[in-house]
Amino acid sequence: MPRTQEENERIRQQAKAKIREAAIDLFMRKGYHATSIDDVSKHAGVSKGLLYNYYKGKEELLSAMVEARIGELIQVMEKAEALETPAEQLKHIVEGAVDNVWRSPEVFRFYLHLQTQPEADETVAKYGKLLIEESARQFQIQCRMFEKLGASDPVARSLYFSSALQGIMLMISTYPDQFPVEAMKRQIIEDFCQV
Repeated sequence: MPRTQEENERIRQQAKAKIREAAIDLFMRKGYHATSIDDVSKHAGVSKGLLYNYYKGKEELLSAMVEARIGELIQVMEKAEALETPAEQLKHIVEGAVDNVWRSPEVFRFYLHLQTQPEADETVAKYGKLLIEESARQFQIQCRMFEKLGASDPVARSLYFSSALQGIMLMISTYPDQFPVEAMKRQIIEDFCQV
């Protein structure tokens, strides 16, 4: 029996995810420029032809990866904004961010690394800049949450919150087996998400 359109799409999305995961792994280990499309296809266990069917080249693959990441960030923030109170919204951000890094610390490290690339590397730096621009947009939304929470200086409070959250995420990605994830999650929620 032939596959349904839904099955074909599911298989297509699985193959694309496998390619992106292989690319993240290789870009982190070898670097973007030292990784070839051939390396990615072999690491993903797919043919180069299939990879090229989805992506015209390495830069388009990186672009799709960054676009997907930005979509994930937007989705977390939209779900947070849909919650009733700013305390619930901020708690959702904490739980979503921390749990995401805990599940895939290498993914967090990859996108953090991408945001810190030298501007002289124009190919890679432009994608890091897109992530930074989206983070700045998300920060403005977060400031409004702190304003509704009653912070006397919502921008400063949001900066402090973001710094603490980013620090926790960095520690998890660096020491995933030793970091007290649940304790730190409880602490940041207690410190920032109370009315």
